Amino acid sequence: MDITKDSQSMTAFRNHSAQFIQHLKGSGRPMVLTVNGEAAALVQDAEAYQRLLDLAADASAEEGIRQGLEDLVGGRTRPASEVFDEVRAASGIPR
Repeated sequence: MDITKDSQSMTAFRNHSAQFIQHLKGSGRPMVLTVNGEAAALVQDAEAYQRLLDLAADASAEEGIRQGLEDLVGGRTRPASEVFDEVRAASGIPR
């Protein structure tokens, strides 16, 4: 993102929103909206936002796996049957 190219005033965005939306879709880059010269909001098209969400979910899954492997190596694990027995007991679920 080039903040000098991808910044527009909120007023310009409001007055020409259809053109700006077209630009967002074409460029795939977010746009900073300013109020009195100060960054106030960031807008992006839905497809670019979905890509961002997907990247965040992938990163979160990778981090969870990394932590799980670290726990395994560090001996911080328990057998699943033990955990299930605890959950059943705490929830009053018969075996």
